[in-house]
Amino acid sequence: MGQPHEPDEAGTGSGKPALGVGMVGYAFMGAAHSQGWRTVGRVFDLPRRPVLAAVCGRDEQAVRAMADRHGWAAAETDWRALIARDDVDLVDICTPGDSHAEIAVAALAAGKHVLCEKPLANTVEEAETMAAAAAEARERGQMSMVGFNYRRVPATSLARSMVAEGRLGTLRHVRVTYLQDWLVDPQFPLTWRLRKEYAGSGALGDLGAHIVDLAQYLAGEPLVGVSALTETFVRQRPLPAAASSGLAAVTETGGVGTVTVDDAALFTARFASGALASFEASRFATGRKNSLRIELNGEHGSLAFDLERLNELSYHDHTEPGTHAGFRRILVTEPEHPYLDAWWPPGHGLGYEHTFVHQARDLVHAIAAGRPPAPSFADGLQVQRVLAAVEESAEKNSVYTPIAV
Repeated sequence: MGQPHEPDEAGTGSGKPALGVGMVGYAFMGAAHSQGWRTVGRVFDLPRRPVLAAVCGRDEQAVRAMADRHGWAAAETDWRALIARDDVDLVDICTPGDSHAEIAVAALAAGKHVLCEKPLANTVEEAETMAAAAAEARERGQMSMVGFNYRRVPATSLARSMVAEGRLGTLRHVRVTYLQDWLVDPQFPLTWRLRKEYAGSGALGDLGAHIVDLAQYLAGEPLVGVSALTETFVRQRPLPAAASSGLAAVTETGGVGTVTVDDAALFTARFASGALASFEASRFATGRKNSLRIELNGEHGSLAFDLERLNELSYHDHTEPGTHAGFRRILVTEPEHPYLDAWWPPGHGLGYEHTFVHQARDLVHAIAAGRPPAPSFADGLQVQRVLAAVEESAEKNSVYTPIAV
């Protein structure tokens, strides 16, 4: 596919062993992951040196342009050829969910480490296959991780440590919402995200997977049952003129197709400890672009995080006298806060793209140490089981549905 240019090595530690990264998929998530790999070695002192070896996509011209733009040394049009490359040590999967299992299992069998975007798969059965392959590969020293990047926001990482330290005491109630509005227009075309055979589910898998993982991560315990509602508000949409990129697409003149996924999902849930939770995921929340909010209430206090203010964490200490107690803002920009010793002076905030830099950092450290990274494929499987229980409950008129173990 032409002459590859010199690799962008994402760092200057030439004396450190290289970690060749090959990425499959090059649209929205591909760009985000590229930013992470390209930047991580320039910010953090890593034990291995990430090298952007090759990127893969079916459109030769488009993937070559993407490689040039984002610093990948080579381009491939067959993911099998990418996996077979000697300069690829880690395969980063940024494709629609219908191909995650096949690519991940093949990459692990070929002796590669794997990073896979969320949700892990489109079905529980696929996720079980992936988790089993990951467990077997781990015995050979290969690591695998799911890309739940919101764990890597410094504020959410701080929240997790505060919960683990017992600052909230016994957890009572968790409320989570993830709201977008990019599907409100009924003329928005029928992209792959609206077709079950490619996406697995709609807002549930796209947004719900994130908030299920984040809630379980922050609480430090799994969900054990759900009661759910789902709805598809616009059931017929124009066919797209071409493959979509990110959350945008062009409508084709004439022709419509059927939407086969949910537009919104609402469910209540119970944690293993008995704590209650409520979840809302919608791509029809007019005026909300990428609004994720989570609040945890415990016997000794509460924590709240809002992605639109991602450098802040709200904390209420309920052990203080009521005369001056209340929520206070923690500005999460101090060098003592998670990840921030490598970035800017206090008060200089980070953004969405930095979560992918932190994700790459954590994975490189885990690989170098021979330590299983988190979230693992087993964690991704557990999220998939929650999503499946939500769908089952919604199909049965919201009957309470235990989550399979």
